[in-house]
Amino acid sequence: MISSENSVILVAIENELPESLIPDFKVTYTGVGKINATIKTIESIEKYKPEYIINYGSAGSLNSTISGLVEVTTFKQRDMDATSLGFAIGVTPYDKVETISHGNHGLSCGSGDNFVTEIPELYTDLVDMESYAIAKVCLINKVSFLCFKFISDSADQNAPDSWSKNMTKGQILFRDLLNSLK
Repeated sequence: MISSENSVILVAIENELPESLIPDFKVTYTGVGKINATIKTIESIEKYKPEYIINYGSAGSLNSTISGLVEVTTFKQRDMDATSLGFAIGVTPYDKVETISHGNHGLSCGSGDNFVTEIPELYTDLVDMESYAIAKVCLINKVSFLCFKFISDSADQNAPDSWSKNMTKGQILFRDLLNSLK
């Protein structure tokens, strides 16, 4: 059971989810990208010792049938490219962790440190810039991880404009979902 005492909500930027919308929960803004997300996830685990880390934010969809607020349970690092060394795209050399799964009923998300405007080489249902990093820190620290994304764009040439227009539209849906998990 999720509660404000046993969980922390991680969001990249305040525009995606103002803290005032969910005042009973601890909200940490990670900043954009995998390194910022890693740092803030570690800090949140050390400071709050949560049972659950919940990531909420916007994401681009690579599948036109996916929209709205969705749960993500499989995470890949889409911008890891050591193919010249013989590794598959998305595989970190000599790292045992390749794909992270927290459950089996959600969608897949490829995280990378670039804003996607065309289909990436590593295909996943969604793309974002933080969730893989958060999922990996949670995996290593044995903290339960939940991830919910609101589809803000289609990860295409229109993505920057679509993201700007749509990134705030999932806030109320997420708040309602969070309250249903209590």
